[in-house]
Amino acid sequence: MPLLGGNAMKHSRRQNVIPGFGLSLGYTIFYLSLIVLIPLSSVVVKSASFSWGTYWSTVTAPREMASYRLTFGVALLAATINCVFGVLTAWVLARYRLPGKRIVDALVDLPFALPTAVAGITLATVYSGNGWIGRWLEPHGIKVAYTPLGILVAMTFIGLPFVVRTVQPVLADLEGELEEAAACLGANRWQIFSRVVFPQILPAILTGFALAFARAVGEYGSIIFIAGNMPMVSEVTPLLIITKLEQYDYPGATAIATVMLSVSFFVLLAINLLQKRSRRFAS
Repeated sequence: MPLLGGNAMKHSRRQNVIPGFGLSLGYTIFYLSLIVLIPLSSVVVKSASFSWGTYWSTVTAPREMASYRLTFGVALLAATINCVFGVLTAWVLARYRLPGKRIVDALVDLPFALPTAVAGITLATVYSGNGWIGRWLEPHGIKVAYTPLGILVAMTFIGLPFVVRTVQPVLADLEGELEEAAACLGANRWQIFSRVVFPQILPAILTGFALAFARAVGEYGSIIFIAGNMPMVSEVTPLLIITKLEQYDYPGATAIATVMLSVSFFVLLAINLLQKRSRRFAS
């Protein structure tokens, strides 16, 4: 009997791996509800003051539609660019020894620490017509500052660290024996990367893409200084929401916010499903 009691005690401990699981789960749900669920639900409730016809006409007005296309389209493009160059940067930092590597590694985190307003002013200054980079681009017909291209630059700037910091530790933890075995079997470098390395880092790339996209969609401070903020041309949706709030059009601002919330949710959900499938494929 004591032996059975001891086994039962071990079995119960095995089931409750996390001490205080019920309390910690309840605290987690309460905290997430307080910080995330209640504020987001208040946006939906506030926009419900509109009738369906008024709501639809508000969120599909030409100015709003132009801001959606610009914001989500450029955010997707910026996240894609960051996936390419972020993976290259992570590869260099994880696989090579180079002079000043610590400095380069620290520079990757600079968009995290830099205030967004400072980043926007800096980018607008550098890419303006008389800036360090803009003066060389404008003679070739490439105008960056105060155009949609400037928005792409700002979104790419603030999103790069998300991809690098997501992919870099995965690359560092990959087993080199797999690549050596593939090389011994006659695989070239491209085959080793595409068939051995890439399936292992694909979930991390998708995670970095989702994080970079989410940050770019909601970015405001660094964009308003370089975008030009012209309605129908270079006006992002967060700026349009701020404009409506300044006009005391709170239902209109929350209606636009629900559109951003819905589109972002479905895009992130699709990326998470792809991430889950890629993990299953890699395993």
